[in-house]
Amino acid sequence: MNKTLFLAALLGVSTLSVAQDYPTKPVTLIAPFPPGGVADIVGRPLAASMERTLGRPVLVVNRSGAGGAVGTTAVAKAAPDGYTILMSLSSISIFPVSDPLNGKPAPYTLADFAPIALVTSDPTVLVVAADGPYKTIQEFIASARAYPGQMNYSSSGVYGTLHVAMEMFANAAGIKLFHVPYQGGGPAVAALLGGQVHALASGPAAAIGQIRGGKMRALAGWGDKRLPMMPDLPTFKELGYKDVEFYIWSGVFAPAATPAPVIAKLRAAVRAAVNDPQFRGAMEKVSTPISYLDAPEFAKFLATDAARLKVAVEKIGKIGSN
Repeated sequence: MNKTLFLAALLGVSTLSVAQDYPTKPVTLIAPFPPGGVADIVGRPLAASMERTLGRPVLVVNRSGAGGAVGTTAVAKAAPDGYTILMSLSSISIFPVSDPLNGKPAPYTLADFAPIALVTSDPTVLVVAADGPYKTIQEFIASARAYPGQMNYSSSGVYGTLHVAMEMFANAAGIKLFHVPYQGGGPAVAALLGGQVHALASGPAAAIGQIRGGKMRALAGWGDKRLPMMPDLPTFKELGYKDVEFYIWSGVFAPAATPAPVIAKLRAAVRAAVNDPQFRGAMEKVSTPISYLDAPEFAKFLATDAARLKVAVEKIGKIGSN
């Protein structure tokens, strides 16, 4: 065996050995949004359950900015060793489309990631302040038509999941709303509760407590059917807006070049976590159904969802900060 082949073989054995020993230190799970949003609500109990399988701490780090692009890009560029992984939402599919649309290079591509597992998938719901004037979606639309561009809504950031969902609705309803982006779902919810905006497209997990507590009112949902937790809430499809369908899903990713044995251990850890009574209890507490898909099925789901979101973002088109 020549020297080059020997070194390559040695490197392969070394890499395999490291992968088989994984993990030997804490794993960082980056949630690319501030605390209080869906990635955080799902990510923290998931990390706690994954620890029991991996035998090492799984530390959730909120690395927010640019509607999730900052933390997501950080994982795309991280060492592919399984020690930096991502708790992403559906917005992961948006920025590779939206940035080139605005003349900027894409911060990453979906090919930079290895899907580990889908964990949850919920349709967004349109919420307003409970003490506000809007009791139905029809009243909200009528007011938006009477005051074009003056009614505002908060979101997790420009082209983020909540922004894209709201613009899908606005385009279908033929109304013009004013977009006020924040750094994540948590701050966007706080803006609505603080009376700074009129409305918000929110994941049910982030809003259900405020709805039940009488602080928010839900007007319509983006799902293909009504939410079991909100059986009286109509869907946009029921209301005649056939193309208004949007889901905030949460899933775990690793950098694409992560060794297969490490990917397998991460898949096993998530699989065990979603069956952990403690994790299931945490999701029941926030009325979030688990929608687990292992890596092969998740990859197919991701491809379909990304194609649908590409169409939605291109309909929004090139925009500034609002």
